[in-house]
Amino acid sequence: MERQISRRSFLKKSALALGTTAVCDFKGMGSALAVPPNQAQVFFTKDISVNGLLKIYSKVNRGMTGKIGIKLHTGEPHGPYLIPLELTKALQAHVPKSNIVECNVLYPSPRQTTKGHRETLKINGFDFCPVDIMDEDGDTLLPIPGMREFFDEWLSPALKNRPYTPGVHLTEIAVGRNLLNYDSLLVLTHFKGHTSGGFGGSLKNIGIGCASGKVGKRQIHGEGWSKGKLFLERMVESGKGIAAHFGTQITYINVLKNISVDCDCAGTTAAKPTCPDIGIIGSTDILAVDKASVDMVYALPDPERRDIIERIESRSGLRQLEYMKTLRMGNDQYALITL
Repeated sequence: MERQISRRSFLKKSALALGTTAVCDFKGMGSALAVPPNQAQVFFTKDISVNGLLKIYSKVNRGMTGKIGIKLHTGEPHGPYLIPLELTKALQAHVPKSNIVECNVLYPSPRQTTKGHRETLKINGFDFCPVDIMDEDGDTLLPIPGMREFFDEWLSPALKNRPYTPGVHLTEIAVGRNLLNYDSLLVLTHFKGHTSGGFGGSLKNIGIGCASGKVGKRQIHGEGWSKGKLFLERMVESGKGIAAHFGTQITYINVLKNISVDCDCAGTTAAKPTCPDIGIIGSTDILAVDKASVDMVYALPDPERRDIIERIESRSGLRQLEYMKTLRMGNDQYALITL
């Protein structure tokens, strides 16, 4: 409990500090301030609409060329809290040479099979454009760069007094084979809670969402459907492999709307949101975009954030952010630029 309170206090102070020093036009401050070179750029709008989404995309659309996959969690049949369909339609229409990409799932669901997955896509309205079930024809292994060297570094005597050492569980991850057909990846994420991860942000969207249903997701969950630190670290390692594969040609948008404590994989059983809608956040930095999303939740008044915070902390969800930083996947220092 003491550690949880410490983390909560830190994140709340971090969010409040950003609200007065690193935020551009967050409270009517006027023109954008210069972003320090040691901080990631994170863009934010309260406008959860097609216009707001396209504004965010215009700011994070760097290096997005060639064939573009839009990684989206398309949800279980009749899922009530997905990203509004009109937003996804408008964004896809705006992005040349793009289509939605998904992978099959490991848990019991119509989405375990490609046939059932496609039926679910039609039910939920995602048949407006091509949808690539990337593991339909199997999977392929992506290396997770630097993991062996990173593990050796953390075991070196010079670093033995570090407060914790990483797990380093995976050196490669099985992803849907068709992922290799894409030049760029646009990670469009419904930010919400998650039964195993605490919260689902951009990291979860690719770390779990691009892992193949039969092999990759089992690598992450393990045979016993593990939760906690082991699951979270494997998920982050998977995300590192996928992000590294695309390099500069990957970007991230989190939509903070309908923030249930449950993931979209809960379908119609998902808990009704008690957290208010916040806005849309985008960045080319995966750690920064997820940390900014978490910080905004922690900055809410207690009655509005209580349920989602309990979900995050009871599942050790903040380990996602810690471990992304440990694996040098991005910057947890960011400037929040409001559009």
